[in-house]
Amino acid sequence: MKLSDFDFDLPEAQIATRPARPRSAARMLVAEGAAITDAHVRDLPDWLRPGDRLVLNDTRVIPARLSGLRRRSGAAGDTAARIEVTLLEPTAQGRWQALLKPLKKVRDGEVITFDEGFCATVTSRDEGRAVLAFNLAGDDFDAALERVGAMPLPPYIAARRMADAQDRTDYQTVWARRPGAVAAPTASLHFDAALLDALAARGVAFSHVTLHVGAGTFLPVTVADVTRHRMHAEWGEVSEQAAAEIASTRAAGGRVIPVGTTALRLIETAARDGAIAPWRGETDIFIYPGFRFRVTDALITNFHLPKSTLMMLVAALMGQGTIRRIYAHAVASGYRFFSYGDASLLIPAPGHDNAAAARS
Repeated sequence: MKLSDFDFDLPEAQIATRPARPRSAARMLVAEGAAITDAHVRDLPDWLRPGDRLVLNDTRVIPARLSGLRRRSGAAGDTAARIEVTLLEPTAQGRWQALLKPLKKVRDGEVITFDEGFCATVTSRDEGRAVLAFNLAGDDFDAALERVGAMPLPPYIAARRMADAQDRTDYQTVWARRPGAVAAPTASLHFDAALLDALAARGVAFSHVTLHVGAGTFLPVTVADVTRHRMHAEWGEVSEQAAAEIASTRAAGGRVIPVGTTALRLIETAARDGAIAPWRGETDIFIYPGFRFRVTDALITNFHLPKSTLMMLVAALMGQGTIRRIYAHAVASGYRFFSYGDASLLIPAPGHDNAAAARS
């Protein structure tokens, strides 16, 4: 399987830098096998059935972008330089792995000050990352981060504009509960309270799981043979309650539909032995054509970057030929792409064989 198999041309004007308002006003491409229909996210109740279950990722994005000053004393006196920090993930020792810009000018032991009473010491640097030890922990750290941090917008948005106060709301799901993500589960950004109420009235059920999305979600695939790609690991949890709810839905003949690729990757991790079960830990599951889905019946997701692992995931679900036609339609029809873009509801054809689809 070649990386070029998952490439496509996308006009830059179709890369969204702000979401639709209201959230559910975004467009939604519905693909039932090879059949494509243009709709809107607010129409989702019309496409789901009583007894279906949506699986929602309840991770909460932290304001992981920080701007600080490092101070250094030397022969020429004291100097200060601005450092941009993006938090990546906490370590077992209570510190944080982070990207620093510019990293090469920072030394181990230096202190970066972000605000009065809020600073971090650089304890080590390796492979383009640094480890930071903050002077605050627990609720004090969370409060300081909320006060001075900015939302970690994806690189393709950050290259076009700075994060602002509106992103504090826009880049967070309405059911966000457990802090820890440095990127949003973006398909979930289309949901608002009115849509959730309409889905519940339709007889659609909800289960919450947690996958803390890491910055590695934006890392490019750099190998020509995609089967040699190594995924980044992310922490997640499927509770006993969520596993039982998903198993019950399947037993009753309802469909299990993750909202977003993060929720899908997590429940498929928890079902690697063939049936969904409670699970907790780090997952680096890589889903590409040939993967056999255990619990996923359909998927709600945004439109993804060319040559990304998420393109490989949707190709695994729908078949490479079908996903190429879906994306060609989306581009030609002016759908908005990526994190703040439009949505798709992907429903594989009945009897769809994912392993066979890999050969199509």
